[in-house]
Amino acid sequence: MDLSEYAESLRRELLAITRFAGEDVARAAELLAESLDSSVRLALLDVLSAAAEEITASLDGAVVDVRLSGMAPEFVVTLHQDRAAEPAPEPTDTGDDASQARITLRLPESLKTRVESAAGASGVSVNAWLVRAVTKSLETPPGGGPWAKPRPPIGHRYTGFARS
Repeated sequence: MDLSEYAESLRRELLAITRFAGEDVARAAELLAESLDSSVRLALLDVLSAAAEEITASLDGAVVDVRLSGMAPEFVVTLHQDRAAEPAPEPTDTGDDASQARITLRLPESLKTRVESAAGASGVSVNAWLVRAVTKSLETPPGGGPWAKPRPPIGHRYTGFARS
């Protein structure tokens, strides 16, 4: 799906409003329209993501995701053949605030590809996979986790050197 035509349509509408305005106002509107392009695209992606979530909520056994392919969003539908084998639902925040926050995460392309593969293999969206990974990471005690070196229990460490 190419968002350019929608962003350009909004730009044309903004510029059409200024046809009766002075030259300074028209130039300001033109500069504003150019600077709004990325904000408009982001807003459109938000709308598409919200629509995908709403559609997913009404489907039985399917997940609709919005994924970016370059600069173009595309809908991806994942069907689950067996509901019993469906992954557990996304972890949710147990705090008082039930709202969700949106962040922008910049990843190297190679890592993004690995995350997409892992999410696809798990049968969940990239967002759900990342939420689970972050939750699991935060629940791991400091100094723990698969990357931590095992520490010998106190009393079983040997220090020093040997002579022959």
